[in-house]
Amino acid sequence: MKDIIQPVHFESHSTNFNRLKGRLEHQVGKAIADFNMIEEGDTVMVCLSGGKDSYTLLDILLTLRKRAPVDFKIVAMNLDQKQPGFPEEVLPNYLQKLGVDFHIEAQDTYSIVKEKIPEGKTTCSLCSRLRRGIIYRVAGELGANKIALGHHRDDMIETLFLNIFFGGKLKAMPPKLVTDKGDHIVIRPLAYCAEKDIARYARGMEFPLIPCNLCGSQENMQRKNIKDMLTTWERQYPGRSQTIFTAMQNIKPSHLLDAGLFDFVHLKMGDAVVEGDIAFDETA
Repeated sequence: MKDIIQPVHFESHSTNFNRLKGRLEHQVGKAIADFNMIEEGDTVMVCLSGGKDSYTLLDILLTLRKRAPVDFKIVAMNLDQKQPGFPEEVLPNYLQKLGVDFHIEAQDTYSIVKEKIPEGKTTCSLCSRLRRGIIYRVAGELGANKIALGHHRDDMIETLFLNIFFGGKLKAMPPKLVTDKGDHIVIRPLAYCAEKDIARYARGMEFPLIPCNLCGSQENMQRKNIKDMLTTWERQYPGRSQTIFTAMQNIKPSHLLDAGLFDFVHLKMGDAVVEGDIAFDETA
């Protein structure tokens, strides 16, 4: 395994950094409020992988809890998947210094994935299923009713295009969902946060980042291809990612083709449809 990534030093008390911190806190707070993610008396289990996203999520939730209008508990949880060379002391040391409640769950999913997935094939699907089952079980054992994941705005956009291109579905990652058994709620408080902002914040905070050598270096992953495509678009047309994300919040079922969401069959003359035929007017 590679050495632990040493983040580039950033002047954490600079004006620019404080603005960045304030923006991320505002975006997380807004997402929590918009989707009612955290309520009075909740116990929120924050899944901590050792990556920039989950470190940022935990840090901002701890900050917001100090001034939140509701009282809730936070417990950090890391799944040690027993990857060879994984520096298992890093997260416990960090969390102990932070003074936050935490639980390390050791499960050798690495060997299972390596045994089941042929060399050269992407491991994410099986790895995700195994992790999800363990996370839900541990949440129950810890008494956590909310499970916070570190997915951000760009993850959601990438998932949208993955589903369009490879799944034939118009869906992405929801900011909040109930697990299949109905006993937990999964939340994504970083839903409004851009990955580039999170990366800058993680460098400034100098989190002890841990790389994932199980899947992070797989160059043939479709998600990486989608990310490259979106990065190119953003470079050519700055702001395009935010426009796509805004579109995901502004759905018009009457102008798609899903008869389960809009009653095309019984649509008749005289029925009012929001935006009607003006939707076909050319935009600048």
